[in-house]
Amino acid sequence: MTGGCQCGGIRYSVVVTDDDAYLCHCRMCQRATGGVFAALKQVPRAAVTWTTRQPDRRASSEIAQRGFCAECGTPLTYEGVRSDNLDLTVGSFDEAHRLKPVGHFGVESRHPAWRDTANLPEKRTQDLPNIVSQWMETRGHVPD
Repeated sequence: MTGGCQCGGIRYSVVVTDDDAYLCHCRMCQRATGGVFAALKQVPRAAVTWTTRQPDRRASSEIAQRGFCAECGTPLTYEGVRSDNLDLTVGSFDEAHRLKPVGHFGVESRHPAWRDTANLPEKRTQDLPNIVSQWMETRGHVPD
């Protein structure tokens, strides 16, 4: 599988053996991603090839560092300092739809109100003409 950051400055290729991913609800992942959880795919470090350049990294604690793109801000990795594995953010994969959550971690920090969103009202991007017109004016198409 392949993936990378929003601006394209950092790209990767990774050999995956299954489509299993997980959701991490810990406060560190919430803060690192700006979301109520982080969707992550764990892989062996040796399975990842950075095809453009290595991500920028910041020690997020004594036991881990986070990889990201300093140009566009995309969070890319969680990397335990004593692990042979690393976790790639599901949203950074080109075919993120292929990955499926199979479990939760850090549930002590889970926000219950965000647990089941299946019945909330939905809108497609094209249903918002003001957003569509801005994209058409600036890019000529609505991004993926």
